[in-house]
Amino acid sequence: MTTSATLAALADTLPDGVVVTDPDRLAGYRYDRAQDPEAGTPLALVRPTTTAEVQSTLRWCAAHGVKVVTRGAGTGLSGGSTAQDGVLLLSTERMRALSVDTATRTATVQPGLLNAEVKAAAAEHGLWYPPDPSSFEICSIGGNVATNAGGLCCVKYGVTSDYVLGLEVVLADGRAVRFGGRHIKDSAGLSLTKLFVGSEGVLGIITEVTLRLLPPQPPRATVVGMFSSVSDAGRAVLAVTNQIRPALLEFMDSVAINAVEDELHMGLPREAAALLVAQSDAPGAAGQAEMALIEESFRAHGATETFATDDPADGEAFTAARRAAIPAVEKLGTLLLEDVGVPLPVLTDLIEGVAAIAAAQDVTISVIAHAGDGNTHPLIAFDASDAAQRARAHEAFGQIMDLAISLGGTITGEHGVGRLKKAWLPNQVGPDVMQLTAAIKAALDPDGLLNPGVMV
Repeated sequence: MTTSATLAALADTLPDGVVVTDPDRLAGYRYDRAQDPEAGTPLALVRPTTTAEVQSTLRWCAAHGVKVVTRGAGTGLSGGSTAQDGVLLLSTERMRALSVDTATRTATVQPGLLNAEVKAAAAEHGLWYPPDPSSFEICSIGGNVATNAGGLCCVKYGVTSDYVLGLEVVLADGRAVRFGGRHIKDSAGLSLTKLFVGSEGVLGIITEVTLRLLPPQPPRATVVGMFSSVSDAGRAVLAVTNQIRPALLEFMDSVAINAVEDELHMGLPREAAALLVAQSDAPGAAGQAEMALIEESFRAHGATETFATDDPADGEAFTAARRAAIPAVEKLGTLLLEDVGVPLPVLTDLIEGVAAIAAAQDVTISVIAHAGDGNTHPLIAFDASDAAQRARAHEAFGQIMDLAISLGGTITGEHGVGRLKKAWLPNQVGPDVMQLTAAIKAALDPDGLLNPGVMV
């Protein structure tokens, strides 16, 4: 049984101020952005700054049987860092060391740094860190690694796992282990680095990440297409991706278009059923050819209007509009945020299926998407004070995941399974994979101390 005395013993092993027990301060750490209504009351909060402090914390947890929920910036969308009753919350927000090595084009960072801060540090050295979630200004690298976050440029440049070269991880028993490093190629042993990317804190606590950096992204040109039907926009996406891999290819439906226009007043066409934003960063004549191909693909598949520009400010305005979609739609009500993904040939089937679910459940569902890689974000907006509407919204949430699975897709492309999607994971991966996952979890965390209730 954990008592104030045993908790004081933990505080004695750590610097002053690392352990927080004040109830008012703890309340601000109970939820991530998913706002899970079943969030519990934690025992305490630990805010370490070093790997050694994380090790001390986990050794204490192992000795006293206290479970741990790790959180970063609290921007997660699947409830992966929701507090549970009696757990110790471990926040990595104060773990903020960073170094850039231009010779190896790598950055070695602690997990509390924000994605935007890593991008800025890389840029100061003439380099670029590509993964760019829409929340890049407020989400942490640790959270990005834990969920294998994606973003707008993933269609061409890949997701977080494509840029993680090495990790330092503290295991459930307090051991610190290293995988990989600043070398680009590594075939020594099992690929354990990849095992921990996307593991959502259930296998260990990541305390350092070595990231691959690239030369700066070339200037981007932008093509925007307006469509009178979602199916036309879906066919246009396929027409583009069948021929080239653009630097960005994003989708917004009519609900998102109007919500963003209400906020930004940038002249988006309120009557459009769908909007596509595409970008090319190919240099010179190749870029011009890509721009022409994208614009022609849009027109050939029903675009009612197209707009092309190589002006960076104009292009960034449309990118900003896409990034603003989630907070804009959030003004319509409480949100349940999906991130289901499907193979590109059935992207239109998914979007149209979501529309049918919205009609059947009588709830508002807006779909935005990283259309170029088939990763969609259905945003279910509902009145949380209306019990019947809340129930229909949650029913729609499950039906969308069932739909994605039936189309050969996934219940999460980049947000993680967390707690909100755990019930649907076996339907996607099957019993044998679930058994294998549980075996790996048991091998690394036999007492089940790490992030209870997530994934397995």
